[in-house]
Amino acid sequence: MTTGALCETLAPLDRCTVMQHLKVLETADLVMVERRGRERWNHLNPLPIKAVHDRWIGDYARRAVGFLAEVKDELET
Repeated sequence: MTTGALCETLAPLDRCTVMQHLKVLETADLVMVERRGRERWNHLNPLPIKAVHDRWIGDYARRAVGFLAEVKDELET
């Protein structure tokens, strides 16, 4: 989305606040900015989120899904 569109979507927040949040997300490499003329397009960067998931959450999620599959099988028999 453009920064203007984000500001409209997040109407309770003023433009300055939205820009501050976007700057933090950009610094964390979670948002990539592309400038097209006067517009600033903000794109979600899913790779850092996936890396966190794979490193910290993946093993736990795998176990949880396996456990839920076992519970489902037991309940169905």
